Amino acid sequence: MKRKTMAKHIVNLPSLGDDAGNEATVSFVYVNAGDAVELEGDLVEMVTDKATFNVPCPKAGTLVKMLVAEGDTVKVGDPICEMEA
Repeated sequence: MKRKTMAKHIVNLPSLGDDAGNEATVSFVYVNAGDAVELEGDLVEMVTDKATFNVPCPKAGTLVKMLVAEGDTVKVGDPICEMEA
């Protein structure tokens, strides 16, 4: 029987909106490598000088590697994590 191959995906920091700037700081990491993540499940909490928000998972799957840590400053478009889905 042939096994289905899981595709790897990089999740990037999405646009923060017109007035929120182009970078945010990771304030909390919700998942660790090996964790199963549901579609729209929270990956990280981000903070700007104007807002606090969660970055949701764009696909259900398994977190392979978290590429950011609490306290890191991340620019829009930068990778946050690697997943298999």
